[in-house]
Amino acid sequence: MSENLTQILTSGGLIITHSLFTLAIGFYLITCLQWFSYKFERVLFHFTKPAWHVFFAIVPVVLYYTTGKFFWIYFYFAMVPSLYLWHKRLDKKLVFTPRVKRFFIILIIALVLENIFCYISVKCQNLGVILPLAISFILSFMLEKMNFKMYEKAALKKLENMKELKIVLITASFGKTSIKNFLFEILKDDFKCHKTPRSVNTLAGLIQDVNSNLASDTQIYIAEAGARLKGDIAEITAFLRPQIVIVGEIGAQHIEYFKTLENIRATKLEALGSNRLEKAFVHSSTLAKESEKIEIFDKNLNEIEANLEGVKFSLDEFKFSSPLLGKFNCANLAACIKTALYLGLKADKVQNLISKLKNVEHRLQRIDAGGKIIIDDSFNGNFNGMSASYELVASYEGRKVLITPGIVESTAEDNEKLSKIINEIFDVVMISSSLNAASLLKYLTKPKIIIIKDKAKMQEMLAQNTRAGDLILFSNDAPSFM
Repeated sequence: MSENLTQILTSGGLIITHSLFTLAIGFYLITCLQWFSYKFERVLFHFTKPAWHVFFAIVPVVLYYTTGKFFWIYFYFAMVPSLYLWHKRLDKKLVFTPRVKRFFIILIIALVLENIFCYISVKCQNLGVILPLAISFILSFMLEKMNFKMYEKAALKKLENMKELKIVLITASFGKTSIKNFLFEILKDDFKCHKTPRSVNTLAGLIQDVNSNLASDTQIYIAEAGARLKGDIAEITAFLRPQIVIVGEIGAQHIEYFKTLENIRATKLEALGSNRLEKAFVHSSTLAKESEKIEIFDKNLNEIEANLEGVKFSLDEFKFSSPLLGKFNCANLAACIKTALYLGLKADKVQNLISKLKNVEHRLQRIDAGGKIIIDDSFNGNFNGMSASYELVASYEGRKVLITPGIVESTAEDNEKLSKIINEIFDVVMISSSLNAASLLKYLTKPKIIIIKDKAKMQEMLAQNTRAGDLILFSNDAPSFM
């Protein structure tokens, strides 16, 4: 009797360990997939921390199949604690969205069925971990595709019923979120406007926004469109069919996905393919030719001045001033001005509204605290914008401190160019990610250099290395998985 009980307990322990281990691997994989918009190819081929895959997926699976009954020692005393600490230190933790919950429900059902099968089958000697995971991901993706088509159909029907709705589609390599927010602020008093929330800019995100947030009496829908692959903008354009399109500045952002600047340019210009296009305002870097419907919005942008108090510029025959920081915002504002005038606003009203605009949160946002000037530009992640922010603070007479990971998802050459500019301006440089550290360090000879290995200790390091009178610039940010 005791021998049978021991066997049952041993079997039960193995089943529990097997199930928890499979769930742990699933937890790691779904976290990675959520970061990269559930694209397996991006998790496999564009992951910047491949050692994590080795440590939390490959090695555990190999040990599971090779250590037999001793695997539980590694799982409970090594893998579980390390996975817990890994997730705890992430600055972008897994969000248990309905999609993630559905995945885990499918995985649990797969595990239950697998355990039942192995219990009744004399041929089942070892509970597999790969099969239930593979089946769960396949079924999960099939279910999400079905849900996506259903939600897309509902969103299309809703848009078709909004006969008076004007849709403004905004895309660019960088600056699209700022353009969206500025345009909304300019138009909101004259029109019932809705803008896509935060940085929602994928087809799935736009479909959800239309279904959940777009009121039926909205007059103008300002939508941001992002891309990682050729055809992404065309797909969004076919869904929204915008009457007005803004294509902002083109640069090497996400070059690792597109390979060439020409591919990026062609992808962004897919927005001009809308079958309801009335007017497009495009940046000169798009190299698009002007026509009756297409206008270069920065063509007559002149007399640009930028300092820590704001910007001034002229556009066509009008002069504008704004408390917004950063020379690059002049081009962003030019796109908004052209659009607002096209929609019927008077120039003097637009001038007044622009003079009252405030910086978007985390985009050259000035904060005065403890005798220090803090410039939060952590959402600015391109060479033009970052270098312009450095020029902006160059005239400050006190000590200048920079905290940056460099330019994420761009070229080593751009980060090396940035390094040369940083070297001439800043007194202290804190590098907050290893991703571009080698490129950034290449030309840094004058500033004091501090490498931040643990972002959780950043506040402590700032307290130790800054003092009253300093200007502190947070330039871009990289999540811990980059």
